[in-house]
Amino acid sequence: MSLIQADAKALEWICAAYLSQDQTAIKEIWNNVDQHTDNQERFNLPSRLIAKTFVFRLIYGGSAYSYANDPNFKDIGGESFWEGVIGEFYRKYAGLGKWHTDIVDKAKRDRKLTMPTGRVYNYEPEVSYGKVKWPRTKILNYPVQGLGADLMSIARVSLSNRLKGMEGVRLINTVHDSIILDVDDKICDNISIVNLVDKCFTDVPKNFEKLFGVEFNLPMRVECQVGPNWGNLEVVNAS
Repeated sequence: MSLIQADAKALEWICAAYLSQDQTAIKEIWNNVDQHTDNQERFNLPSRLIAKTFVFRLIYGGSAYSYANDPNFKDIGGESFWEGVIGEFYRKYAGLGKWHTDIVDKAKRDRKLTMPTGRVYNYEPEVSYGKVKWPRTKILNYPVQGLGADLMSIARVSLSNRLKGMEGVRLINTVHDSIILDVDDKICDNISIVNLVDKCFTDVPKNFEKLFGVEFNLPMRVECQVGPNWGNLEVVNAS
């Protein structure tokens, strides 16, 4: 038996880029730019991992204060340093910055956000220590996480439909941006299943438009790993 783990590549970043329609992010995604290496150099950060973590926290409302007081970030610089990095990020991804401002304003005004899928998020101000405060991190987080879940559902249902009647392979679990399959090597060829999974993700934009009547103008890509267990997986590319 083999295990196949199919991971959607850069799922949350693709969702943020799509919802904001940030042209720099969209161009980088289509051109397969290693944005985290570019951002590491552009923002003067010590490693690609720090650059990657910084970006994903920021799209969910990270602040200069939070970075400066995080044990993994505070030795890099104080609040003024991180304010500069955040400013540089929003200069590079101006469309994303505008979207952040716009949806926070809209959530405050309408107390809700409606997504391209029709999903609606409702928001209310929160009271803490006698002060009324709008939940900015939730306003920024829910649309991206929700769209990611919708895209994974499309890929998962597509794959489930294509596996019907096929012996030797079972879709056994999903974990956030991953789909897990069990494959009987005596009956199924792993490469053929990897190719099938790849096709399901490639078709997500087309199926998104069919379902919701809205264009999805970004690619969906997947990385498949194959092995006897979770501790011994190797990347296998679609052919």
